[in-house]
Amino acid sequence: MSFDILLVLAGLIGMVIALVRDKIRPGMVLFSVVVLFLSTGILSAEEMLSGFSNKGMITVAMLFLVSEGIRQSGVLGTLIKKLLPEKRVSVFKAQLRMLPSIAFISAFLNNTPVVVIFAPVIKRWAEVVKLPATKFLIPLSFATIFGGMCTLIGTSTNLLVHGMILDAGYEGFSMFELGKVGVFIAIAGMVYLFIFSNRILPNNRNDDDHTDENDSTQFNRVEAVLGARFPGINKTLAEFNFTRHYGAIVKEIIRGGVRYTTHLEKIVLNENDTLVLWADDTFVPTWGESRVFLMLANGKDTETHVSKKKKWIALGLLIFMIVGATLGELPWVRKAIPGMKLDMFFFVSITTVVMAWIKLFPPKKYTKYITWDILITIACAFGISKAMSNSGFASLIAQHIIGLAKSLGPYGILAIIYIITNIFTELITNNAAAALSFPIALAVAVELNVDPTPFFVVICIAASASFSSPIGYQTNLIVQGIGGYKFTDFVRIGLPLNIITFIISILLIPMIWKF
Repeated sequence: MSFDILLVLAGLIGMVIALVRDKIRPGMVLFSVVVLFLSTGILSAEEMLSGFSNKGMITVAMLFLVSEGIRQSGVLGTLIKKLLPEKRVSVFKAQLRMLPSIAFISAFLNNTPVVVIFAPVIKRWAEVVKLPATKFLIPLSFATIFGGMCTLIGTSTNLLVHGMILDAGYEGFSMFELGKVGVFIAIAGMVYLFIFSNRILPNNRNDDDHTDENDSTQFNRVEAVLGARFPGINKTLAEFNFTRHYGAIVKEIIRGGVRYTTHLEKIVLNENDTLVLWADDTFVPTWGESRVFLMLANGKDTETHVSKKKKWIALGLLIFMIVGATLGELPWVRKAIPGMKLDMFFFVSITTVVMAWIKLFPPKKYTKYITWDILITIACAFGISKAMSNSGFASLIAQHIIGLAKSLGPYGILAIIYIITNIFTELITNNAAAALSFPIALAVAVELNVDPTPFFVVICIAASASFSSPIGYQTNLIVQGIGGYKFTDFVRIGLPLNIITFIISILLIPMIWKF
């Protein structure tokens, strides 16, 4: 084993440990690793920086802005209210109305704003019709994951893998190519939720009637999910005076389904913690657009009134982007306009600029709507993948995998790559998991002399299939806080779903994309 391989192995082990410990943002962890590889000659400066100019990464950046334009147009808020039954119905009938539409929406928009907008509305509706909100919030998150599996733009991981495929010299995914397997997983997953979620998911655990001797009618109960930009991260409430900064009182901290109500001043605040606050009527309007909170919910309708014209324009631009990118991939269109590549990058660029100029999102504040850490993670993932290939580490691991599963053939190796990617997704992040798996999958395909496309598809599916843990997907963490779920709730409802997704993937992917 060469020195370069040992160094890459040490760097990757350190990266995984740092991501699991979650003390530093994932983007900075991956950036530190690529700097290590740069300083030891495993990566050139050009190879390290190649991801920062990759079309897939820049497409993700613009999709953040498109999602924000749709969010601020009010289209999503209007839609979810139309989907929710006006009267009390069974959990099954309510889910039947909601989940397919939510999955469809999230196939084209970033999952996080969909959950951030829908979760408080669904929780408030459930309280009105006297149904447990816990029967709907995890299914909400899972439905957005299902949708993300069905299109190229459904999740940043799909675009990351697509970019890596192009970088490796292969033809990337078309707009709906992943839907050939993703749609079957989405249908099976929703049928599973329709049948079992009401039995498996708990009844409400949140104490919505919580009162305190200092409560006053001028204060409202607000749930705030902390984002990465919250200035009190890694500080205790004793060190960070929340009331002085935001004019609200912290009454509870919810983390991992556990509610902390005493000695709050000693608790170190983490990203994705849910704080239960007592705040006046100005709190949500003042901080609702701030990126320090992922979500604010006060049990009231806080949707701003937007003109119907603006909603229709936003919807029209979204349709233009999707239809344009889909038609642009057709052979006759490529032949008719040979000098232009009418792909997703082309149409999302136009859509973003138009949204900015007509002020569907504030163009002076556009940088705050982009999640820079995800972009840096994606960009650095290209460098890490290249280092694994340059050092020979990916080829070495591929040979070991082939040796262990030689008797199983490509199907067995496909299953192993799925399991490795899925475990990494649950432990670290989906983009980092894809970065680790991609060069190994490519090396395996080269060693076996087979088409690598089935391996690329399985990475996309496995990296998104984060059901049995709240850690791997941000939307799971958001609903865990607002729903008061325990970690074991995700395991009970999600583990069978992980198995269903695995079986469908391993059976269908080789049938659709031949080795």
